[in-house]
Amino acid sequence: MDFKLIHTVYFVGVGGIGMSALARYFNQMGKSVIGYDKTKTRLTEQLEVEGIDIHYTDLGADILKQLNKADTLIVYTPAVAATFQELIALNEAGFNIVKRARVLGIISKSFETYAVAGTHGKTTTSSILAHVLYQSDEQCNAFIGGISSNYNSNCLIAPNANRVVVEADEFDRSFLELIPNYAILTTIDADHLDIYGDDTKLKESFSAFVNQINPSGILFYHKAISPEDLKIQSELKTQTYAFDLDADWKGQNLTYNNGKIFFDIIGVGHTYSAVEFGLPGQHNAENALAVFGLLISLGIQEEAIRSSFASYAGVKRRFDYHIRREDLVLIDDYAHHPSELKALFTSVRLIYPDKKITAIFQPHLFSRTRDFMNDFADVLALPDELFLLDIYPARELPIEGVSSEVLFDKIQMTNKHKSSLKDIVNDLRKGKNEVVLIAGAGDIDTIILPVKNALEG
Repeated sequence: MDFKLIHTVYFVGVGGIGMSALARYFNQMGKSVIGYDKTKTRLTEQLEVEGIDIHYTDLGADILKQLNKADTLIVYTPAVAATFQELIALNEAGFNIVKRARVLGIISKSFETYAVAGTHGKTTTSSILAHVLYQSDEQCNAFIGGISSNYNSNCLIAPNANRVVVEADEFDRSFLELIPNYAILTTIDADHLDIYGDDTKLKESFSAFVNQINPSGILFYHKAISPEDLKIQSELKTQTYAFDLDADWKGQNLTYNNGKIFFDIIGVGHTYSAVEFGLPGQHNAENALAVFGLLISLGIQEEAIRSSFASYAGVKRRFDYHIRREDLVLIDDYAHHPSELKALFTSVRLIYPDKKITAIFQPHLFSRTRDFMNDFADVLALPDELFLLDIYPARELPIEGVSSEVLFDKIQMTNKHKSSLKDIVNDLRKGKNEVVLIAGAGDIDTIILPVKNALEG
């Protein structure tokens, strides 16, 4: 596909985090970019400010009046319903219609590609990697699955760079469109079973991904991942990383001081002492460890990595502080899988061991809630107080016997409450709040500002 022949790029579902990054890229490349999304959000409003024309109603066949088939590319995401009338009309009219993942794969072929994959941690890890490389003399382009706090964007453009960092998404097997030169693999825990059916199929997909890495490149993967699951079929160089495991790159002596973490790294016979990083939690330290090991292996100077680590500000909705006082804390996090929630709760407990921890959680997807019902029940009992919201359905229809009420009944704790987006502010006001966590991947982010105002009021 020759993008030089494309004048207009139309994004169906432009407000998605992956779609919006591509929209920003083509907008920066001087293309005419337009889009549809079901709901106006802060992100779509920002895209409009940047010059992207967005509408929020299904125009059906009327969309054909705005587009020229000869020089228009239609980009869509599988999250858009098959009944969406515009997409049906565009398909019947013979427009060039391509999945988001395919477009990202085509773009990445023009660059030396650094991919970050894994069921958890890939957004933070890819944003760390992008930040370090972008700060270097050669810079990089990047497509990140979250909004970088350093750049207030999910897309970094460096016109003269020959490198690109991409978040390799396993959903719908999207990452199989990528042929990276270098890759980091964080986890292959069971997830997206609505797509894969079972854990075995998920692992097979990750195996296919790592076997697409350029054989002259490097794969960094977490030591907890079994090599038998990856089934690497080439002479690809591999390195492992982990905390407190016998890995090629090992993190240890993790300490927390004044909002930052410090840890030592042992790799290739050398110790790198007191590496500073701005996000708390061992899981975030491991993400940084993977980036450190990969870039040292590629010849990036230690001091450049340390300097970028110190200035790294995180990703919005990943351990994102909204109130940070001695007597009151509000943290927002995208955690929506039991493993992610456990890492979040463990990290917060380490930082605030003597504070009451109140969690507000919105389950994401009926299928994920069903598949991990007992795991969710166990981990949601870890905070001191819990407010459980209704399941955010996203692309799914309800599943019989799966509800927030069923999950609520399974959680073995006394200080638990059912609430809703509408009622949560008033519910919070009834108790004593010290450390409040907002967690979930749906529309729970809409309560951040109301909760913040209520807690500070």
